[in-house]
Amino acid sequence: MNPDPSTQPVLFGEVLFDCFDDGSRILGGAPFNVAWHLQGFGLRPILISRVGDDPLGHQIRRRMIDWGMSSAGLQLDSRYPTGEVQVRIQNGQPSYDIVSDRAWDHIEARALPPLRPGLLYHGSLGLRSDDSAACFARLSQDCPVPRYFDVNLRSPWWQAEQVLQLIGQAHWLKINDEELNSLVSQGADLEQKASALLQDNGLRWIIVTQGAAGAFALDAEGHFSQVRPEADIQVVDTVGAGDAFAAVSLLGLTRHWPAELILQRAQQFASLIVGQRGATAADPQLYSCLHKTWEL
Repeated sequence: MNPDPSTQPVLFGEVLFDCFDDGSRILGGAPFNVAWHLQGFGLRPILISRVGDDPLGHQIRRRMIDWGMSSAGLQLDSRYPTGEVQVRIQNGQPSYDIVSDRAWDHIEARALPPLRPGLLYHGSLGLRSDDSAACFARLSQDCPVPRYFDVNLRSPWWQAEQVLQLIGQAHWLKINDEELNSLVSQGADLEQKASALLQDNGLRWIIVTQGAAGAFALDAEGHFSQVRPEADIQVVDTVGAGDAFAAVSLLGLTRHWPAELILQRAQQFASLIVGQRGATAADPQLYSCLHKTWEL
């Protein structure tokens, strides 16, 4: 079964503010970032998340509406505050202190809107709590569509057994090189580890991102594709690189692009995002230019 581009992608998990050392706050969270990009590319996604009934939560809703995103899946919580993450950049790489027990840890199944998704995107962080994990299980049961699992291991919020179980339920997997090494011991190199993970779990496709070294992909037929970034990329911060990559790979899946083209365009977009502060772009021109270039 292939995703139907006439239906909406549904993205489940965290929406929060990344808080930097200089006092600035930037809206983020992997599912939110990916949904934001997909909206920019015209896919009209539904984000399933939860925010506090507080100024930050109200700001998130306003930002989504201003960007044209649906807020139907954004739940409001009167007890738990909106999510926050303390982000520190060292040697060009981000580290995260993710505040626990926030609104997105308590997404409720009874508050889910009517859905007819073509695919379901999720990460691992968004399932760290029992409440949100139970809601996701209900969502998966009610919407038996292909899943895109974007692994995002953030200590101490993951357990290998749970992550491997989620991989076994996925159709497409995106994972970085460090995460792959953490989860898979068999295999002499990354390609062998990725192949083992793909075959052991019946995945259709696996993407392994490698930071400045680019990314590669393997599919169930054994096809290998690889991409490397241009040498002259200007890097401001890398907080949203993986989410940008995920968004374009999702876009490519809905458009049935070949793997080589997906990797090339995902790397192109990720390279644009790392040249700015934060994980999303509020300039519609960035997306419209790619619309024309990619003939979307």
